[in-house]
Amino acid sequence: MSTMTLDTADAVALADLVARYAWYADRRDIPRLTGLFTPGGVLVLPDPPRALDPVAARTGHDEIAGAMGALRDLTMTFHAIAGQVFDAGPEPGTATGAVACVAHHLSVRADGPSDLVWHLRYADTYRRHDGAWRIARREVRIDWIETRPVRRVRGREGER
Repeated sequence: MSTMTLDTADAVALADLVARYAWYADRRDIPRLTGLFTPGGVLVLPDPPRALDPVAARTGHDEIAGAMGALRDLTMTFHAIAGQVFDAGPEPGTATGAVACVAHHLSVRADGPSDLVWHLRYADTYRRHDGAWRIARREVRIDWIETRPVRRVRGREGER
């Protein structure tokens, strides 16, 4: 990443972009989530548990929407942004970002609810598109995975 800092307004806008990605993912708002990417944006995903590094690229809104549709198979998700650093990119209207996140993936099984937790990092490239910051490329790297039992899930079947 470059070491040039962004002005405050751009840093705030990028923090909002990152927060909206997490919010839209948790709400399963796939159209708004994919709209956070440039039209030719790329999302590079790991293939856990086999591969924790990014190995599968999805390009464009349709492919990204297809990949993110897997969220609908889960009872609930909770993406907690743990930290973020943004720098100006090499060209005007570009920036890079490193974002730490803890992603909870709840599912209800016969033996009760369970939380698959990914401690992950996003390596991002951003670009201004139509006057707003958008994700041009996001690579997802999982640092480690946990599975946790869940005692109770609010408003969901499978409550104990």
